[in-house]
Amino acid sequence: MPHTDQMKTLDVITIGRSSVDLYGQQLGTRLEDTASFAKSVGGCPANIAIGTARLGLKSALITRVGDEQMGRFIREQSAREGVNVEGIGTDRERLTALVLLAIESEGVSPMIFVRTDCADMALDESDVDEAFVRSSRAVLVSGTHFSRPNTEAAQRKAIRIAKESGGKVIFDIDYRPNLWGLAGHAEGFERYVKSDRVSAIMKSVLPDCDLIVGTEEEIMIASGADDVLSSLKAIRAVSSATIVLKRGAMGCIVYDGPISDDLEDGVVGQGFPIEVYNVLGAGDAFLSGFLRGWLKGEDHATSATWANACGAFAVSRLLCSPEYPSWEELQFFLKNGSRHRALRRDEAINHIHWATNRKQGDIPLLMALACDHRMQLVDVADELGVPHERIAQFKRLTVEAAARVAEGRPGYGMLIDERFGRDAFFDAATKNFSWLGRPVELPGSKPLRFEFSQDIGSQLVEWSLDHCIKCLCFYHPDDPAALKQEQQEKLRTLFEAARRVGRELLVEIIAGKNGPLKDETISTALQELYDLGIKPDWWKLEPQASPEAWRNIEAVIAKNDAWCRGIVLLGLEAPAEELVKAFEATKVAPAVKGFAVGRTIFADAARAWMAGRMDDEAAIADMAGRFRTLTDAWLKTRGL
Repeated sequence: MPHTDQMKTLDVITIGRSSVDLYGQQLGTRLEDTASFAKSVGGCPANIAIGTARLGLKSALITRVGDEQMGRFIREQSAREGVNVEGIGTDRERLTALVLLAIESEGVSPMIFVRTDCADMALDESDVDEAFVRSSRAVLVSGTHFSRPNTEAAQRKAIRIAKESGGKVIFDIDYRPNLWGLAGHAEGFERYVKSDRVSAIMKSVLPDCDLIVGTEEEIMIASGADDVLSSLKAIRAVSSATIVLKRGAMGCIVYDGPISDDLEDGVVGQGFPIEVYNVLGAGDAFLSGFLRGWLKGEDHATSATWANACGAFAVSRLLCSPEYPSWEELQFFLKNGSRHRALRRDEAINHIHWATNRKQGDIPLLMALACDHRMQLVDVADELGVPHERIAQFKRLTVEAAARVAEGRPGYGMLIDERFGRDAFFDAATKNFSWLGRPVELPGSKPLRFEFSQDIGSQLVEWSLDHCIKCLCFYHPDDPAALKQEQQEKLRTLFEAARRVGRELLVEIIAGKNGPLKDETISTALQELYDLGIKPDWWKLEPQASPEAWRNIEAVIAKNDAWCRGIVLLGLEAPAEELVKAFEATKVAPAVKGFAVGRTIFADAARAWMAGRMDDEAAIADMAGRFRTLTDAWLKTRGL
């Protein structure tokens, strides 16, 4: 019995290839000379599942991955993107497919498919669950997975179930001659090799389709004809499906009904005049945009516009799925356009892209134990005559204390430094904290200096993607102009580096030690940094003297960055009773999401432990008790 749309919980299930794409990061370079690679999810069905999820559709993926780290990456990243991963099977006998790619020049991207007996090409009918397919309004099958009997059978089963349950069938022709055995290993970028065998198989799929999408070459291989117009007519002779002809920079044409002798006699979707940086994955972005419109009942012109815009984003950036736009980003671009032909250089668009596609989702609550202190603990160690190695050992105890309070629940985090906290970071990685931050500033520096090297970008590439950059800057609006300019330039350099390497940034501003703290002091400081284009993910601020000061701060953030994660309160070694009062004062400021407090929690324990008056367990218990007192107080202010 056909399912009604009300009974279907998914918009689209994509079926077929999934791989890990390794993109060469040296542009204009042969694969032979490439030195480093960026990793992303690849394979057109996987890309489309992610692309449609970013645009607000409820998508799912049916594929197989290996029982290893790359397979888990595909599953975990897809889930982070909002893709339903119930249909991703784990193949314990085969490895996840890999693709190595380079960009030699515009439109020239040699690639190597590492797919010998890979997991996704072992997909068979047992991987296609009938109830799962019935739960979707549409299934998308892809050309490559008709290249083997087992994968062909799996896709035909999905087609049959979809049609029986009232679902739509989408055919992404996705022709890769290399994957049909029609080109050598080095010809992964080859787009067209005529083959009667391939055409015969693809033609047999066409009558069951509601939407058929392909480039000029793909339309020709699907029909078996030798030119585009004849191919369109041949497809129409066996299928009443909507046909979408992708034409790259020229946009697309959508055909419903009879095909005339005029190739332009369809709904023409104009392309966007942007720089072509990398064509790989652009078709998958295009189809993601088209499906957002088509499955939501938009007219073809609207769907084509969305499709072409999504394709424009893809060709203007390096990777595949990580570069696809979010719905908010797409709408901003369609409304405002861009003055840049290279969209990747548009700061406004890039910020929306970053903020709406963050690796970590929303963090509405953050209570962090800050143990990134260096000077203060060095002073204690030197005073007591103990080696600095003891500082590193103590920091491991702070991780245990924070974890004891957090108990694996969301909303807890830590700040740990690289100088003494290396082993503590390893410990923290096993504790399921929601957030981990690490400082980059040279302690006490004014003007701001970075701790290990002023070439901050080269340091950040070695960090875990989950680690948030924290930078403390002593900054006051009344500082001398030359000092302010130096501070601002340093923060701008850090912001650019953070975005370049894909790490979140927390900027901590302390003004109260450098001048009067008035109602407009911090809001003015934040506005000055926003005016420079600095938009950190988090702000870390000192307690404010009045509700009006908090309202001013909130207004500045709301005006300049709707996607800011929020504010965390710092402690400055204030007694717990004072911090609780400061927590209460933030009730007027919903943007304050929590706190990151250190010495109030660990100062006494650090001194007693280093002096030998406390053992490990006593120190952990003491810090856990103080941290719990603050977390309880914070949660009480928010009614949690």
